[in-house]
Amino acid sequence: MRVLITGAAGFLGSHLCERFLSEGHSVVGMDNFITGNPENIAHLVGREGFQFIRHDVTNYIFLPGPLDAVLHFASPASPIDYLELPIQTLKVGALGTHNALGLAKAKGARFLIASTSEVYGDPQVHPQPETYWGHVNPIGPRGVYDEAKRFAEAMTMAYHTYHGVQTRIVRIFNTYGPRMRLADGRVVPNFIQQALRGEALTLYGDGLQTRSFQFVGDLVEGVYRLLLSDEVEPVNIGNPHEFTMREFAEIVNAMTGNPAGTVIKPELRIKDDPQNRQPDISKAKRVLNWEPQVTLQAGLEQTIPWFAEQLRQRGEIK
Repeated sequence: MRVLITGAAGFLGSHLCERFLSEGHSVVGMDNFITGNPENIAHLVGREGFQFIRHDVTNYIFLPGPLDAVLHFASPASPIDYLELPIQTLKVGALGTHNALGLAKAKGARFLIASTSEVYGDPQVHPQPETYWGHVNPIGPRGVYDEAKRFAEAMTMAYHTYHGVQTRIVRIFNTYGPRMRLADGRVVPNFIQQALRGEALTLYGDGLQTRSFQFVGDLVEGVYRLLLSDEVEPVNIGNPHEFTMREFAEIVNAMTGNPAGTVIKPELRIKDDPQNRQPDISKAKRVLNWEPQVTLQAGLEQTIPWFAEQLRQRGEIK
């Protein structure tokens, strides 16, 4: 296949580029580097089958030649990003999705949208199945991301039902691994950096919020299987093993040998921050024969050294 991956220089996009290239496909990567990092794909430049185009997908996308699939992963994706870039977040979810779908329609290509567990908001159903419609504050600080993704799903389904585009929707739950940005602002990079510096890990609120963490390799496998499947409606891809933030902090401190412990700062609790987040992956097991394979311990063993190397390069640790 020849595939277009938007957001190719991002954390997830760069890993997807590698996977498709490793399977023998040709990849056109597209990014405007608003949150993506050129270093994430530097090792792919010049590799046979890889082409990169710097472009903002909220503008019309022109791509000559045939195309078999479009994977739309372009978007700010962390709370820090979409609080600083609210308009850009809404535009890439709306205009960017529209342009990417238009390209897929014109090329007769299959289309896969990267949606998110954030479409469930602060859920009142636990764990969250794909049939749950969510509990979202549309005008809260997270609303620009939540509603951008909800709109993107609606647009994707409209192109499927009205234009007959072969569409796929993946709802991604918390994913971590090498190439996450140091300043991402999410709990995995925050905790690992603090631990490597020998600092106490900061717990927002009471630290009893729960999250489930999946390693990036598991996510990429799920996305790849979904693209090649016949499933049109949304599919959760995540790890259902749930941890409180306190439990996760203890794990990170133990694995890094950090004796500083934790500090609780209730005043830092983010408005509309979900209390619980855990995927129901029954559908992924049934239709994709997929479930996560990498334990949290094994995934962190690959992730912590990557963060340590980034901090050493910055002179922040020895």
